[in-house]
Amino acid sequence: MEGTTIFEPTTAEQARQVLGKRNLVLVGLMGAGKSAIGKLVASELSIPFIDSDHEIERVSRMTIPELFEKYGEPEFRKLENRVIKRLLRSGPRVLSTGGGAFMNKDTRGSIKAAGVSLWLDADLDTLWERVIKRDNRPLLKTENPKQTLENLMIARYPTYAEADLSVKSRDVKKDIVAAEVIAAVAALADEIKK
Repeated sequence: MEGTTIFEPTTAEQARQVLGKRNLVLVGLMGAGKSAIGKLVASELSIPFIDSDHEIERVSRMTIPELFEKYGEPEFRKLENRVIKRLLRSGPRVLSTGGGAFMNKDTRGSIKAAGVSLWLDADLDTLWERVIKRDNRPLLKTENPKQTLENLMIARYPTYAEADLSVKSRDVKKDIVAAEVIAAVAALADEIKK
């Protein structure tokens, strides 16, 4: 039937209740689908979506690659931390973060205090197929970008695993993964009752 959706209204409503005024913060590596899935989830939950990388570019009037080139990664991470802290002050909304944001202990603490973190966990082949389509990934400007991506997975996945929730991002329709994200958030209602 045209115009139908696979989302259960009760599940979306339950997820909104779990969030209350908190933000749903999507974390994971580049290519995990944080922005694409985040937009779908925000739409289904009838709350705003914001991408922290876009907000960083807006406030700095520079692209992420330009910021990396001009100031280096450490200064970029400081700016990212400040922007995410500001974005977390109001909610609820779905916030997509850059791949390195959750690696910052201070940022993780801010996210834990003001949101529910969800890791979009993807395997190397899935990530690689997605990131090779675009040339705007500063961390992949290396001799062997696929190896660099794998090294990032090895370094970051243990920290991503600290997120409140995780959902597998894989090669299926985006609305399936988005529905799983909403269901994972809604399931927290049972945890809250315990």
